[in-house]
Amino acid sequence: MAKFKVVTPKGQSFAVIAGNYDFENEALTALDAEIVEIEASSENEFIANAHNADAVYAKGRNFTKRMIDGLERCKIIALGTVGSDYVDVAAATAKGIPVTNIPDTFIEEVADHAMMLMLSAFRRLKIEDAMVREGRWRDGRPALNQPRLWGQTMGFIAFGHVARATAMRAKAFGLHLIAHDPYIEELVMSPYGVEPVTLEELLRRSDFISMHAPATADAHHMLTDKHFAMMKPSAIFINTGRGPTVDEAALIRALQEGRIAGAGLDVFEIEPPKPDNPLLKMDNVILTPHVASASARFDPARRRRVGQEIALALKGMWPRSAVNPTVLEKGGLRRWQPYSMERGPAT
Repeated sequence: MAKFKVVTPKGQSFAVIAGNYDFENEALTALDAEIVEIEASSENEFIANAHNADAVYAKGRNFTKRMIDGLERCKIIALGTVGSDYVDVAAATAKGIPVTNIPDTFIEEVADHAMMLMLSAFRRLKIEDAMVREGRWRDGRPALNQPRLWGQTMGFIAFGHVARATAMRAKAFGLHLIAHDPYIEELVMSPYGVEPVTLEELLRRSDFISMHAPATADAHHMLTDKHFAMMKPSAIFINTGRGPTVDEAALIRALQEGRIAGAGLDVFEIEPPKPDNPLLKMDNVILTPHVASASARFDPARRRRVGQEIALALKGMWPRSAVNPTVLEKGGLRRWQPYSMERGPAT
């Protein structure tokens, strides 16, 4: 029996083949830590199989307060994603367990994808592609009777790492950049050539609106009918963040009624979208299956990071990243890294 037990729900996750943990084990094997797949189809089943775990590799399902309260000696709950919305972080914090995420391993990929969706929607790629395939060659040019991209305005809702990387790309296309983020100092935006604005000002001024807010309680349905009503009829909405930040029914109404011109979406309120979702049949909408972070580097990098974070906690040390950093000072783990002057301790 291994010295440390790391449990994870049995079965394949969105990017982990069931039973294959080679990348995670690069940091864990030397510690005599073993990743054990457990049955976790119900809360009771998870608690029965994970109560004595030293660490939890959270994937494949939601992790509730009851499940977390059932952990007796867990030192860390490690996520292989940026978002932590499928784990009850408040419950983990109350129990003194750090929850780690992977905030910086695929920023560039998502920024590339956001620009791809924006450009594809603006240049009506879906329609133009269909025209070529259908033999409607001469219809292509009239369909692009619109202003040039250079000089238009792109607005970022939330200005975290992905939005900043996207802003660097958008600036090269000659776009004027504005952003709304009440949690970011305005001075953080200045080096990117981004003008800080209110949410209403952003919605009214932007030709392109790029959503980057995380799936938190505060950001749930952050955009509703009244917000889409503020946008320009020519506006294009892009979302590479999280689907629940937008009232999808309101977005659909805005597109159907011509209150906005188009959208590029990598995320949805319900994933995958149901077959009767109207978005699936709209020519002015570009859709991708929550793949913005995907690349050859993506999976190995984030899975190695999961293993490294778990290994640090099992060795009694702070993880590199925590979505609930307040538990670190109070817990039994040992600090080893300097405080980040920009992001705060281990955030």
